[in-house]
Amino acid sequence: MQVFHRARLTANYCRAALRGRPSTESWTMTEFENAYLDAHVAAYPIEYIAGIDLYNAGEFHAAHDAWEERWMGEVGPQEKLFLQAMIQSAVAFHHLDIGRPGAARQMYLRAKEKFARLGVRVFMSLDLDEYQGQLDTALSWLLNAADPRELTPPEITAPKIKLLATIDEFD
Repeated sequence: MQVFHRARLTANYCRAALRGRPSTESWTMTEFENAYLDAHVAAYPIEYIAGIDLYNAGEFHAAHDAWEERWMGEVGPQEKLFLQAMIQSAVAFHHLDIGRPGAARQMYLRAKEKFARLGVRVFMSLDLDEYQGQLDTALSWLLNAADPRELTPPEITAPKIKLLATIDEFD
């Protein structure tokens, strides 16, 4: 586990440097380490864990890439559906970042539909009800007009992913 944590910390330092933080010397893993436990790292695909780190850091396109790498491989139907929903929720925030509220709304609605089709409350230790509540709080304003480009975007807080302590079986 220590090697993974060191690699993750290094990647986080690199992202911080690219974002223009004045110094990474005092930056630690504490921003990321509470999202999941070592047991999650051992139990779940590394792409899932990496996507969580990236998503929680506001790197939505990169989170999409991490989850998509897993999604494109050989995964079971439930995991595929779950990863699609996660990818689409990340892409919704990416579209907002680049000023495309119409595309963000489409991705938000597609993610909600996939979560509903999944038909479970928890998947890969993520409380889907809680996560979707955060999504709705952040993105439901996109549904307030026929054309979301007509709306003034409010200040939003993207969800933060925090896995439940239990490890779930997945396909």
